[in-house]
Amino acid sequence: MPRVGLTPALIAAEAAAISDERGFDELSLAAVAKRFGVAPPSLYKHVDGLAGLRREVSLLTVTELGDRLQSAAVGLSGPEAVRALFTAYRNYAHEHPGGYTATQRAPDPSDTEASKIYARPVQVIAAVLRGFDIPEDQMVHTIRALRSAVHGFIDLEAQGGFRMPENIDESYDVLVEGFIRALERWPASATGRAADHTTHEGEN
Repeated sequence: MPRVGLTPALIAAEAAAISDERGFDELSLAAVAKRFGVAPPSLYKHVDGLAGLRREVSLLTVTELGDRLQSAAVGLSGPEAVRALFTAYRNYAHEHPGGYTATQRAPDPSDTEASKIYARPVQVIAAVLRGFDIPEDQMVHTIRALRSAVHGFIDLEAQGGFRMPENIDESYDVLVEGFIRALERWPASATGRAADHTTHEGEN
């Protein structure tokens, strides 16, 4: 019989905490089992090995991130909503570094449950971006650009890539405000790029 009180949700929460302490890539069944005072094989009654454990952590942290983004953006629109998203993203990464790493790994497309959960943060971002009249055929590209901007900064910060004395929070504000300006011009710039491409094609 499974250990009384030990559940997949409880295991995932403890595994997420270990990921924050040690790093998501350092997560192991042995580390989680030690926290609960059980032998590692006992966890197989609740999770499908290490891959299953990491999946559960990913689903938990993606849900948390989606909730955080939704709460940050609710009632806001335009630039204020974008600022709230950027702030919520970075704060989550600071508070849950291992969990944040877990959110960056896209699920197997055949995993419909995971795909649905992973879609929620993206849906929150898309809702905010629609306040800028982003064309639907540009939406995926714009979401990727936003995530890349946020993640690039967060990753460099976490790796100690910013050693100059200037305030890092101010640098992040510059990134946010620059991205907002890009969003405000996005339809025109996208159209212009397409027009340039067509012109060059006609010249060849």
